[in-house]
This record gives sequence, structure tokens and C-alpha cells, in this order.
Amino acid sequence: MILCRCFPIIAGLLLLTYKLPAAEPGVRRGSLVIVGGGERPGPIQQRFLRLAGGPTGARVAVIPLASSDPEAAGESQTAEFRSFGATNTVVLRFSREQAMDPATSRLLDGTTGVFFTGGDQARLATFIVGTPLAERLHQLYDQEGAVIGGTSAGAAIMSRIMITGDQRGEPDRKDDFAVIRRGATLTSTGLGFVTNAIVDQHFIARRRENRLLGLVLENPALLGVGIDESTALVVTSEGRWEVVGDGSVMVFDARGSMVAETAPRQNLGARDLRLHLLLPGDSFDPAASR
Repeated sequence: MILCRCFPIIAGLLLLTYKLPAAEPGVRRGSLVIVGGGERPGPIQQRFLRLAGGPTGARVAVIPLASSDPEAAGESQTAEFRSFGATNTVVLRFSREQAMDPATSRLLDGTTGVFFTGGDQARLATFIVGTPLAERLHQLYDQEGAVIGGTSAGAAIMSRIMITGDQRGEPDRKDDFAVIRRGATLTSTGLGFVTNAIVDQHFIARRRENRLLGLVLENPALLGVGIDESTALVVTSEGRWEVVGDGSVMVFDARGSMVAETAPRQNLGARDLRLHLLLPGDSFDPAASR
């Protein structure tokens, strides 16, 4: 049974919450389920719920603020979780002002899983990044063993360097991200659950190799992780990566490369760049792959 308490409209946005029972806090790192967009096959949903405590034990908060229609996005995602047996699910919608209020953070007490829906990651970031609510999300993940998941925009916001989807103008080119050049891809600050990589989504389906590769060459200490549609990268509590779903995950590794740059156009190049193409069932240790 799902219990709901609805609050009045504040600053044009509604805060919907189910008051979840508090869990005994433990100090243990959680997991991430980062979905590349598109349909979410059953194994992805089941893995998320299992990491959150199982369908009947999970207490899941869905945050749909990346969507232009957060009410519909929130209901769609909770319906998906319910179809896999979830019995305790909350939809949270709030303003930036509310995210700054510690009372809003307390609504996450007892939560064992948080899921960000798709939409526009820059929009989502304006609500959450740099707020006490973001700090509470990190506390859930870093200390209380919660699983944090997201799809599409909800995947992009996982890394500290967040791809916004925008690029600097190329007046003589019509294609998206047609160059591998310093500064071609615009970024912002994400939530930083992933600290050793830059995450991209809809990756192979939308041919986004150029933009991620360019960012990796600009930031060679970080891996580039391109997650395809209907595919999830699961980051375990030990830091290993596992692939679940129907597609693949592409990993760019420039940590041992010699990165070059031409002037004045700032085209980027590299020698000894490593590429990994991971399939469902594959696992990958980012620390051991140097």
C-alpha cells in the first residue's frame, strides 16, 4: 500500500511526499544504477530494487525534475517500479528554495533508493546541485548504503563534470559535435556520485563518441563512460562496474596517453588511447585498468 500526503503549491511547484519510516543508519557505501536512456528492461529495474532492499523492503524516492512534465514522469516511473513489485514509492517535486530547506532533506530519511527520471540534466541541476538536499543524497549513498539511479538526464548528472548537451557554435558545420576540439562540448557541475569518470548517455544510438572523447582528452585523469540505451552501468559498493540490459557501454581511457593539441584551432589528439566496449554481463575495475 502506498501512502501519500500532499502539500500546497509553493513557488509554483508542488512538493509531494510519502513519509517513509526511518531505517537504522549504517556507515556503508551504496551503489549506482546509471541507465543510458530508452526503455528499461526488466533486469535493470529488478537490479535497482534488489539493491534498494527488494521489492517489498525498498523505500524508493523518484525525483522527476529533469522532465518538462514532472508529474507524468514521476507517475510513469513509479508505475514501472510497482509493476516489479515495489510497494513503497515516493515522488518528490520541489523548488530550489525548498531544496535549500533542511526540512526537505529530512523527507529522504529512511530512503533506500533514489531514482532520477530523464529530461534535461541542466534543468535538474538547477534544482539540486549545491543544496542541502544534494548533501543528504550523498549521505544516503556514502554512509547509509542507498542505491542512486537515473536514466538519460538522470544518468548525465551522476558525474562531477556534467555534459549539458550544448556545444560551442560551429557556423560552418551543421552536424552535432562534429569536431574533437578543446571547449567544443559545454559542461556544468553535476552531483558527483561518479568521481573517476564523465558519464554520457544515449551513447551509441545517438553517435556521441566525439563529444565524450573530446572531454576525456581535456580531462585525461578521468575515464569517459558512454552508456547506450536500454543499458545500465551498475557501480557496486566496492567500485566495480557491471553492465546490465540490452546494449553496451563504451569506456575511453586516456590516463596513460600522450595527449596532443594543435594551435590555433585546438584540435585534440592522443597516442595510446585505450578503448573498452563492455557487453551485458561484463564487469570492469576502473582502478585496475590503468
